[in-house]
Amino acid sequence: MAHQGKRVKAAREGIEPLKLYPLDEAVKLVKSRAGAKFDETVEVALNLGVDPRHADQMVRGVCQLPNGSGRTLRVGVFAKGAKADEAKAAGADVVGAEDLVELVQKGTIDFDRCIATPDMMPLVGRLGKILGPRGMMPNPKVGTVTQDVEAAVKAAKGGAVEFRVEKAGIIHAGVGKASFNDTQLVENIKAFTDAVQKARPSGAKGTFVQRVAISSTMGPGVKVDPASLGT
Repeated sequence: MAHQGKRVKAAREGIEPLKLYPLDEAVKLVKSRAGAKFDETVEVALNLGVDPRHADQMVRGVCQLPNGSGRTLRVGVFAKGAKADEAKAAGADVVGAEDLVELVQKGTIDFDRCIATPDMMPLVGRLGKILGPRGMMPNPKVGTVTQDVEAAVKAAKGGAVEFRVEKAGIIHAGVGKASFNDTQLVENIKAFTDAVQKARPSGAKGTFVQRVAISSTMGPGVKVDPASLGT
């Protein structure tokens, strides 16, 4: 068994590893153990009853967190003409077309979220091997390929969180900061799990959300009773 330091042992005290806590109680436990010198991110992990190797069991989507994510995202937009102007006016950090593609190909990626207008996708498609592994490739299913550039940029800046199930059937995302109050975190977590539920694929059978846990960046995980999420 790996050696646990004093800080880790202290953080785990009072948390029963097998107990499923109501969401509000779990949030209090996580917040009280977020003792790092920075504002830790509160993360949620969902174990889903799917096998993403099958196309009809893939889960992905986007959730607009009601209280924001607490993170300042840099947004890059591939657009031309009036749509480029619209993106800049909406607060996009980087806007371009062929010039932006060249920058990304050279390894300069000065954005965390990527949006593109449909006409730019043949150009952006060249960046699949670069943006794809980073989870940044624009996709119409999560609203990042759109003509409504203004709305997409404002959503990204306002706390939109993308999610996609991993090979092991797990979805995880940051849903706020430890500095958020309990109500803000509870609302964000419920909104996120509700968005995942609504993205349930046709091939999913049986219990969809099987296990839920939340934690802060440096803190221990706390298991959550799915029933307290309304799942």
